[in-house]
Amino acid sequence: MSPDASETETAAETEGEADLGPVADETATGTPDDHGTLSVVGIGPGLPEHMTTAAKRVIESADVVIASSLYQTFLRKDGTLPPEDAVDDGGVATRADGSTQEIVRSTMGRQIELTRAAFDHVREGKDVAHVSGGDPSVYGKSDLVFAMAEEDDATDVPIEIVPGITAALGGAANVGAPLCNDFCTVSLSDKWRGWEEIEEKLRAAAISEFVIVLYNCWRNYEDAVEIVREERTDDALVGIVNDAGRADAGRNGESEFITILGEAGDHDDKVSGMGTSLIIGTHETKTWCNDDRTYLVTPRGGRDVDDF
Repeated sequence: MSPDASETETAAETEGEADLGPVADETATGTPDDHGTLSVVGIGPGLPEHMTTAAKRVIESADVVIASSLYQTFLRKDGTLPPEDAVDDGGVATRADGSTQEIVRSTMGRQIELTRAAFDHVREGKDVAHVSGGDPSVYGKSDLVFAMAEEDDATDVPIEIVPGITAALGGAANVGAPLCNDFCTVSLSDKWRGWEEIEEKLRAAAISEFVIVLYNCWRNYEDAVEIVREERTDDALVGIVNDAGRADAGRNGESEFITILGEAGDHDDKVSGMGTSLIIGTHETKTWCNDDRTYLVTPRGGRDVDDF
């Protein structure tokens, strides 16, 4: 630390001029007894077998479940949600134990409306499960819920985040062990951030020798590959994974394909939509084959068996 930095910090501590924000709100009085809870629930990359026990329990016990049509289909596979024929015209389902549950269809254009409605349900004493694919805090719905709570001053609404397996982990499992060393994720969606910022992040990740997992590959994935190629050799291995964990229940079907960085942009037929992730390896990433298949593996720090 430089002397200037040390002097600045000391002055802030003694004079109280630094506004670092409270670690916790000492004025918080707790949730009113008549309120429910808003749970933002990650259901993993696909079918219920990849969902945590906690996520399943929260959804099953919720008074209101907000989920897209696709996620509703997934959650009915194992009875986490009641079958469609158990849902009346008003969207209320009767579960096998006789309890009722409101099922609300979520769409991209209704996120703000449905989050505000969720706050109202909680104030009515209802527990709400707001379903997100993967993990809700990895390009999911968590930030929207907190942003809306701040916008609406919904400090009385208790919020819980139920984690799930994100696509990076689900996709990595499908191709082997490519994330055993340092890695990062980059979303290619430029809906909220400009492409110039995304380019900067891609270059920084490539230079820093992170294994890179690209999300939202339906946007500019070929451009992203070309940017990484500027900083990484063309023989770096790449895994293209579609609909990890969804088997044939996803929009395009579960698949994985291994190629190299120099040819990754030539496989547009393998990149099928929002369910596609690209895993771009480093110079350490290699393939390993057994009698069954070929895997991608990134060793952790170049260790060999004796190092374990």
